[in-house]
Amino acid sequence: MRKLVVWNLMTLDGYFEGTKPWDIDFHNLAWGPELERYSEQLGEEGDLLVFGRKTYEGMAAYWQTAEEEETIKSFMNSIAKLAVSRTIEKADWNNSRVVRDPVSELRKLKAEDGKTIFIFGSAELADSLLKEGLVDEIRVCLVPVILGGGNPHFKPASKPCPLRLLESSVTAKGAVILRYEPVADSA
Repeated sequence: MRKLVVWNLMTLDGYFEGTKPWDIDFHNLAWGPELERYSEQLGEEGDLLVFGRKTYEGMAAYWQTAEEEETIKSFMNSIAKLAVSRTIEKADWNNSRVVRDPVSELRKLKAEDGKTIFIFGSAELADSLLKEGLVDEIRVCLVPVILGGGNPHFKPASKPCPLRLLESSVTAKGAVILRYEPVADSA
């Protein structure tokens, strides 16, 4: 059985992007050798990426023309990808397909053999899958900055989602990488 893992960089005040779409310059405050190696390890661990429409379009635009981080670029362009959308008809990025019903598709894919399935960015999609009980792990890189506004990574919920810390590490730039797994609410 495969795991579904959410991965994102997030500011200390909880935003995964600023007030405008793709306002992610704060990533540079965390990026360095440790985070680059961690990203390469994600590429070794996973064999499928899942994106919401906006993240898919932004990632496709960036990685198809990126000139740096050759190992990560190669991984991003070659790995299988799902674009979750009700509006786009065709996914043009290499090795991609469109999915309209992510819940049933991911239930099916998680039951198959394979490596880890990752959701990068895509906060609304990640939120809906977390509420469906499909997320096995949440990995967050806390970037040492208070942004003051933007798009929150975690969305409002009707009940708490308890988490168990699996691992934590600190980078030379002061970013903290956290791994959590959702646990059944005992209340």
